[in-house]
Amino acid sequence: MAELKKGVIVDRDATLIDVVRDEASGAISVAFHPSHLVLLPGVLEGLKLLSAAGFTLTIATNQPAPAKGQFSAQAVERTNQALIAHLAGEGVPIAALEVCMHHPEGGPGGDPALVTRCECRKPAPGLLLRAMQHAGLDPSRTWMIGDSPSDVEAARRAGIRAGLVFPLSRCELCPLKGGPPVGPDLVAARLDEMARAIIAAG
Repeated sequence: MAELKKGVIVDRDATLIDVVRDEASGAISVAFHPSHLVLLPGVLEGLKLLSAAGFTLTIATNQPAPAKGQFSAQAVERTNQALIAHLAGEGVPIAALEVCMHHPEGGPGGDPALVTRCECRKPAPGLLLRAMQHAGLDPSRTWMIGDSPSDVEAARRAGIRAGLVFPLSRCELCPLKGGPPVGPDLVAARLDEMARAIIAAG
């Protein structure tokens, strides 16, 4: 049996890539096309630091838009594959990408097959457990990095450590908006800063 590896599971939106802003309406959404992909500052450096330090990298992301009728499952898959390909082209391999397209209520025009209360949608631990299983990660040496309390809670429920990344200047993304965060192990403003802190923590 192969030895389990140390790893990092990273959230996608507002952790790895920027949100999408419609200048005309001011609406904010997640990326749903490869052309929307914009890596946040410090992301490439942070991922490269973690990879060089021996961490296996995975991604876990909630994408409820198909259940809500906002855009298709194919759009989610196409965007995720483009992200993996882009990171690979930058020398950053992603061992697994786990996505939850479920939503408990759904929305007009949504896929009814995806409207359900599942065990994978963060803050449930299912996505993280799947990422660890598929990538062969050791929970005692694995971190979750995200931008919201639900990422931290998912990490706690999966039995791994958690790092919270968010720029305090971005009020619309601030996880403190709905109350204090769920006790992360580390907090940083950017992913490269978080990577250095994780490596230092051992």
